[in-house]
Amino acid sequence: MRRQESQDAPLFGEDDDNIRPKMSKIRHPLASFFHLFFRASAILVYLLSDIVSGRFIACMVTIILLLSCDFWTVKNVSGRLLVGLRWWNQVDEDGKSHWVFESRKTHSLNTTSSAESRIFWLGLVVCPVFWVIFVFSTIFTFKIKWLAVVIMGLVLQSANLYGYVRCKVGGESNLKNMAKNYLSVQIFKQAMKKTEEP
Repeated sequence: MRRQESQDAPLFGEDDDNIRPKMSKIRHPLASFFHLFFRASAILVYLLSDIVSGRFIACMVTIILLLSCDFWTVKNVSGRLLVGLRWWNQVDEDGKSHWVFESRKTHSLNTTSSAESRIFWLGLVVCPVFWVIFVFSTIFTFKIKWLAVVIMGLVLQSANLYGYVRCKVGGESNLKNMAKNYLSVQIFKQAMKKTEEP
């Protein structure tokens, strides 16, 4: 069984970011570009695969390569640079697997740009929604040969989404507390509405 833990640690380049002058809202244009490029390219190749090329294998390999490049880029580069988050799995000497979720310390959060943060989270959340739609459309249109490809897209992009949400909100207990707090606030609002009605 895997143990999950959350840690705060400084990330690479934090000191360099504090020295660099703030000339632009997007301070890491290359990371922002590639954060969206591989995701959008995989979706476009999937959508245009029947129109541009009738060769299934070539399209499948291209999509899987783009998805793999996206997974690596988001997990190892854009997450660190754009929002100051990272996650990984490590195995200790006893052979136990540990999930590590890190975020920049709170005093250095001013090193992230709000524009870059919006780009990161928008790309991270919207693209898995496309792959969910593709899974259902593949099933309902009986294009079963594409099912493995769209499931791969959904799994890889959802894994990054899950990892970064865990980094952002903290450990599993924080996730449960957030859900409980949200539900209790909603129940309280509903109760207050009912008491206000005549």
